[in-house]
Order: sequence, then C-alpha cells, then structure tokens
Amino acid sequence: MNTHAPLSIYIHWPYCKSKCPYCDFFKTVKKDVNQKEIINGYIEELKFYHDLVPEHNIRSVFFGGGTPSLIEPQYIELLLNEIANLWSFENLPEISLEANPNSEYPDMFKQLRKAGINRLSLGVQALNDADLKFLGRTHNLNQALHSIDEVTKNFNNHSIDLIYARPSQTLTEWEKELQQATSFGLKHLSLYQLTIEEGTVFAKKGIKSLDDEQASKMYQYTVDYLRDNGYPRYEVSNFASKTYQSRHNKCYWLGDDYIGIGTSAHGRLKIGNKHYAFVHPHLQEELSDNERAEELLLMGLRLEEGINKQHFYNICGLELDNFINVEALQQLSQLGFIENTPTSLKATDQGFLVLDYIISKLCP
Repeated sequence: MNTHAPLSIYIHWPYCKSKCPYCDFFKTVKKDVNQKEIINGYIEELKFYHDLVPEHNIRSVFFGGGTPSLIEPQYIELLLNEIANLWSFENLPEISLEANPNSEYPDMFKQLRKAGINRLSLGVQALNDADLKFLGRTHNLNQALHSIDEVTKNFNNHSIDLIYARPSQTLTEWEKELQQATSFGLKHLSLYQLTIEEGTVFAKKGIKSLDDEQASKMYQYTVDYLRDNGYPRYEVSNFASKTYQSRHNKCYWLGDDYIGIGTSAHGRLKIGNKHYAFVHPHLQEELSDNERAEELLLMGLRLEEGINKQHFYNICGLELDNFINVEALQQLSQLGFIENTPTSLKATDQGFLVLDYIISKLCP
C-alpha cells in the first residue's frame, strides 16, 4: 500500500486576450507569447519542487489563469508528461483546466481532452448578452451555450462559473439564470458574488455592488434552490454532489500540500515538521504553527463540512479547541452561527452569510 502524501499542482497561465473590468487577479493582456520558452521555464520549476518533495503522489493538476485555454494542447500534454516523469499520479487524478467559451479553434475541447485534461471549467459568468457585455466578456450567449454543449460532449466532469449580485440584478432574474444553469447537465457549479475590488476598472468607474441585503437573499435562494436540484453546497461558492466536488480546490480548503508554477503562483508545503509558503520564483518563507493554523481556520470554515479537528492537528500540531478564541466561539454558537462538536467546527446556514465576521472573531 502506497502511503506517500498527496500533492496538488497549480499551473498559472497569466495571459489573456483582454482584461475583464471586475478582475483583480494578476494577468497580462498579451496575444502573442513564446509558449515554448514559457513551458520550458515551467518544467524547470517542476524539477525544483520535485527535489524538495520527491516522494509525494499527485492528486490533482489545475491549469488556471489568466486564460489557460490559450496554451497550445501540445504543451499541456508536455507538462503532464513531465509531471508523470517526476512523480507518481494517484489513481484517477483530477486534471482541470479553465477555458473561455469563445474558443480559438473548433475542436479545442476535443484537443484538450486528448492532451490529458479530464475536468473542464468554463468561464461563462452570465447567461444573457447584456450582462456579458457589462462584465467585459468577449463571448456572447450563443457562444457560451455552444461551448457548454461541446464541454458536456467531450468531458465527463465539468463546471461553469457564474457571477451574481450584479448591479441592478433582481432576484427573479437570477432565479431564471439558476434554472437555466441546472438544465445543462453539468456536474459542478461555481457561483461568485460580484464584489468591486480596489484598483479594478469597475472601481475606477465608481460602479457599486448590489446592496448587502439583496445579495444575501440571492445567496440564500441559491443555496436552497441548488440543494433541491442536485447541487448541494460543499464550499461557500461551490456546488456539486460529493462525487464531483473539486478535489484540487479542496486541497486548498483542507490545508493539504500544493505547489504553484508560474508568475504569481504560490504554494504551501510541509517539509519535515516545518511549514513553508512559496511564491514565484522559488521564494520561501517558514510559517509558524500558529500562522499555519490561522490559514487552516480561514480556509477550512469555507467548507460545508467545516474543519475536522484531527486533520487540523495532523497538519499544524495544534489543538483547534485551544487555538481559537473560546469566548468568541461561545458567543457565535449562541447566535446560531457555528456548530462545535468533539470532532469538527463548522458554520451554519446563517453563519455562511457572515463568514468573514466569524473568522475574524475566532482568530486569536
């Protein structure tokens, strides 16, 4: 029996053909780049991390961005082969890629599947042309619907992203979009509330988010509707049955080891009994047990299942009940925001509506 620790790999492709006005991620608007040179650099990064953690098994690989569907499939296959040469893959690993609906060539999704991708996440964002234009997307609704059809034909595991709580959006309008989203036969839905981040085009234009009360109503409706239609919430913004939960993203929320490849990518590794944060290019910082515990609390409470106390201890060596603010825990429990059992700590339905507040109170 192989007992090597699981490892996930995030590969960041920072290039886009255009930048969306709500986006605050690191990315570069550049149409022509030397892909071969960049991929060769990624391979050197993989070798660097292999020297640090050679005995791990790869649980998942995630191509994110930016727009990683701009990577030529031959280079995706090259990277996956290199990963297979350096480490062993777990049985049936999850290999995900984010794509935009306006594909570069007619058979893009078929080529991505042939290159080794087995989970496709499609950045749809809205299901009407007016809001797609408002969000700065370069595809229209017909292109989105066509791509959803192609994705479901070519992959057994698939997801779409949608953004809700758009300015002036009504609950009735969002209800219709949710009904349409659940009609596609997708395995997974990622639904993100629009927030106006400092420095984005939207912020500079003075565009305001939907008011908190209306956004909360939309969120609660979303959770209830999707739970009743086969997409239970498993993380604050992600909905799927247990079989199709994103194994890669759960690695972040559970606090398991992962490495980041590419500009602005970061990672977390436990080497021996020490915790390290890595950022590009190969800069590392040792984290204390308390710092790692704070990260585990911040990420773990995003999950519907909450934080498993034994898993928390196994990673950071601290007892969760001794780490958190006990007085705040009692108050939050009395308010009905938190459920605390001998084995786990989790947010309630009401707690998910004020999750940032809960975390701020529980951190010592």
